[in-house]
Amino acid sequence: MVMVTAAAARRRPSLGRQKIEIRRIESEEARQVCFSKRRAGFFKKASELSILCSADVAAVVFSPAGKAYSFGHPSVEFLLDRFLSSSLPATAGKEEGSSVSVVAELNRQYGELRAMVDAHKARRERAEKTMEKQRQRQPAAWMDPEAEVGRMAPEELMALGTKLVAVQGGVAARADQMLRDALLLGRRPNTTTTTTTRAPPGFFHLHPHF
Repeated sequence: MVMVTAAAARRRPSLGRQKIEIRRIESEEARQVCFSKRRAGFFKKASELSILCSADVAAVVFSPAGKAYSFGHPSVEFLLDRFLSSSLPATAGKEEGSSVSVVAELNRQYGELRAMVDAHKARRERAEKTMEKQRQRQPAAWMDPEAEVGRMAPEELMALGTKLVAVQGGVAARADQMLRDALLLGRRPNTTTTTTTRAPPGFFHLHPHF
């Protein structure tokens, strides 16, 4: 009894359960061994969850080499179909809501563009009306003289001719007076001024008969 106790005393004390650092295993062989053990433990936990809680469980795992492993209760295919069918209504509703929001945004943009077009049309109409009023208010001096003369009646033409003859006489008298004043002062008249001021003979000569 004493010998057993002494042997036990000489035994190295246990370090207990050590915490393993979670990181990628560099050795390919060790990584494959770890995958096999962990996969079995993972499927065992899934089976226990299904039995203890009466839950439907499906698990799919791909190995580093790309091989697939699965566990399902009652089956992986049944649970996948159930999952996809239950997700379709929510997805459809989401897509429908997204379509409604897109249509609403397009309607808003159309309304803004329509308002801009209407405002542009209104500004153009106001500008055209303003230009038309300005054209109507333009004096006769801005109009085409030949077009105006062509639209005159014979009586209006005779009156215009009389006025032009009177203007011709006034201009000629003014030019003669300026020449006489220049001669009296003993200054030579400016040829350029005389030519510019004095109208050439017959320039304003109009016949009273049209």
